[in-house]
Amino acid sequence: MNATAVSRMWNDTDTLLNDSFSCASPSVEGYRYFGVLLGSAVTIVGTIGNILTVLAFATDVNLRTRFNVLIVNLAFADLLYCTMLQPVSVDSYLHLHWRGGATWCQMFGLLLFLSNSVSIITLCLIAMSRYLVVAHRTTSCARLLLSHRGVAVLLISSWVLGLASFAPLWPVYVFAPQVCTCSFHRTKGRPYTTVLLFMYFFLGLGCVGLFYFLIYRKVSVAAKAFLKYRPSRHSSKRKRAEAEGTTDDSGISASATQSCEISNDEAGAEQQKNRAQEGQTTTQESKNTISTIQSTSKEVETTAKPAPVAIQVTPAANSGEDNEFKRVTRMCFTVFLCFVGCFAPFLLLNVADKANRAPQVIHMFCANLTWLNSCINPLLYAAMNRQFNQAYKDLLSKAVLPLTWIWRTRWFPTR
Repeated sequence: MNATAVSRMWNDTDTLLNDSFSCASPSVEGYRYFGVLLGSAVTIVGTIGNILTVLAFATDVNLRTRFNVLIVNLAFADLLYCTMLQPVSVDSYLHLHWRGGATWCQMFGLLLFLSNSVSIITLCLIAMSRYLVVAHRTTSCARLLLSHRGVAVLLISSWVLGLASFAPLWPVYVFAPQVCTCSFHRTKGRPYTTVLLFMYFFLGLGCVGLFYFLIYRKVSVAAKAFLKYRPSRHSSKRKRAEAEGTTDDSGISASATQSCEISNDEAGAEQQKNRAQEGQTTTQESKNTISTIQSTSKEVETTAKPAPVAIQVTPAANSGEDNEFKRVTRMCFTVFLCFVGCFAPFLLLNVADKANRAPQVIHMFCANLTWLNSCINPLLYAAMNRQFNQAYKDLLSKAVLPLTWIWRTRWFPTR
């Protein structure tokens, strides 16, 4: 009896020492509690924030636009990680042991990289859509991609492409003791894993940065041209009063460009002659004018002036719409920078430390930084977008209202 118990204890000890699902190490005994606290905060903030983003889109008519569909797709990818995967990572850090088994470890690795790949693809789509709006809005390809059907196809394709990219790695998803979570094997999946990481994290994010650079250059050139050929205050008021353009979800006028040409001296002279003959103000459009803007009685008097240089006013040059476009683009660019900032230390460490010589706590800390990406986006929306901020406040007030009513009736009952 005693011999059997001793033998069982010996076998259990040997199993723990050789357990492939253990990440226990004296160097991370204390650090694991920091990981548990950080992971718990990411779970709570990310789950609530991304759910609020989805609900804000569903309940607020002003937010229900084609562009914001991309924001919601990014929220779903983050919600997948925060709600399903992050609590599992917290459990692994708490016990320094993977308790889900081999099959769940493979599923965890697949869902982890699916979430990351969809996030990167969506960031590319967001940057591309902003660039098409500011540079190639009138082309047939841009109109097709920015249509409701085009956006729906792009969103479905992002999930299909992510799943098709990382599903073949199913046999090589294993537990990685360095980061105390499941990932693909560092050597067994090569060179396929190397190609995937290069395509998504370097080529994909590089394309996002390129799109934002092109947007910045396009807006800067348009702004300089507008300041150089700024029309007079009178003509600006006239154009604003006449050119009634609707705005779309990106904050840009529905007409891609507007001609700022006005009549020449010859046309103005002819209009004055007709006005003298008729003895009254005419509102008919002159036959010789090259402008599509119709003149009112007060504007006819200004047509005799020399015609200024005709310029092309892009949507970015309109003051109110320009400010809205810049705010939305700045928010999207900040989301991109945060994504890069969260993943850059982890990627650089894995490239530089191929022999796993760095301390385990360094690997775990860099991996923990990637957790922040899934919960930080709603905070950025609330801080940099007034519509999302107001929608969040409305949803939270509606959620707190029943609790407030219960608290008042419980502690301050009516007499």
